[in-house]
Amino acid sequence: MRIVLRRFATTSAVLAALAVLSGGCGDDEASPDAREGDPAGTGAGGGGGDAGVYDWGLPPGFPVPRVPEDNPMSEVKVELGRRLFYDRRLSGNGTYSCGSCHRQELAFTDGLDVAEGSTGELHTRGSMSLANVAYLTTLTWGNPLIDSLEEQALGPMFGETPVELGLAGLEEEMLDRLRAEPLYQDLFPAAFPGDADPIRLANITKAIAAFERSLLSYRSPYDRYSYGGDPSAMSAAALRGKDLFFSERLECFHCHGGFNLSDSVAHDGTTFEEVMFHNTGLYNIDGNGAYPPGNAGVYEVSGQETDMGRFRSPTLRNIALTAPYMHDGSIATLEGVLDHYAAGGRTIESGPYAGVGSENRYKSELIRGFELTAEEKADMIAFLESLTDEEFLTDPRFADPWVEAP
Repeated sequence: MRIVLRRFATTSAVLAALAVLSGGCGDDEASPDAREGDPAGTGAGGGGGDAGVYDWGLPPGFPVPRVPEDNPMSEVKVELGRRLFYDRRLSGNGTYSCGSCHRQELAFTDGLDVAEGSTGELHTRGSMSLANVAYLTTLTWGNPLIDSLEEQALGPMFGETPVELGLAGLEEEMLDRLRAEPLYQDLFPAAFPGDADPIRLANITKAIAAFERSLLSYRSPYDRYSYGGDPSAMSAAALRGKDLFFSERLECFHCHGGFNLSDSVAHDGTTFEEVMFHNTGLYNIDGNGAYPPGNAGVYEVSGQETDMGRFRSPTLRNIALTAPYMHDGSIATLEGVLDHYAAGGRTIESGPYAGVGSENRYKSELIRGFELTAEEKADMIAFLESLTDEEFLTDPRFADPWVEAP
């Protein structure tokens, strides 16, 4: 059983609700070894083994996310992380939160071509979906070095090029804001028992990461058909589109396969790490293979020419809601995305980025082009729309807890 925490009158009510929740969410099924070192049953004080007491709520056969040993999951930590994720006190000017760029109704994207920070500064890339982010081996569009949610959280908070939350130089002021909140005075010690100074930056990033790991999407029509045994969950058109998607003719599944419809995936049962980035022929400036300056993917980290234009493949879960598409939002619709891949790369006729993407010398060998009839294109769209998890978009466990319930 799970219960929803909205805005409670007292912190004791929140903690009492969490205590009831933890008693009925699978903790009783944990082995004695999993409980050892965590007598309070919070799952917050021991090593990675304590993650086993957290109820992920997953259906049978769905893999359990991998959890760092120094940041095990617990209900109270996830609730603290949810509060912090939506708290505008975590921006320099008090106007933005993580949730400002990652809106639940849009599968935790923002609907913009490129993200806009708390100061109004536009970024070069769009906000990525956080659906099933717990399963990813890398966490940005083009930086293979950022591979933990705890580390990734520091970028939006303190990064200056571009500014996102705008907390650079304001860490102590931000901590003072949080320490003044009565709810946090109880939630932080409960989430991090035994910590003499629980309201600190390391615990903030751990709690936010724990909440983000809880953002699991697995209830779409595609899931109900493929994993739930419901033969009526997908339409005939969507099933035809599914066959096309997983065919060698289109080859979509090579970069968007598996249960998460993406590559670079890891979980509790993974035996090796896979880290993949791809050049899809989106640009080919002046025919020399270049991408727009300052937005060239892994190349900006490695300096290697062969990394030019290589970006991570996002999950296709809830893809119908995460427009516009590509790392820079430069393709507006799913139809446009299919046209791009059918052509084997995008052609830009004029302007500073003119070039024939299909001829990009750094393009992935998987982007070869194909032909689709009008009916097949419609079937592909139907399949992509079947990946929408409506329950994920409205699940109150993931909603803004600072908003008064209607």
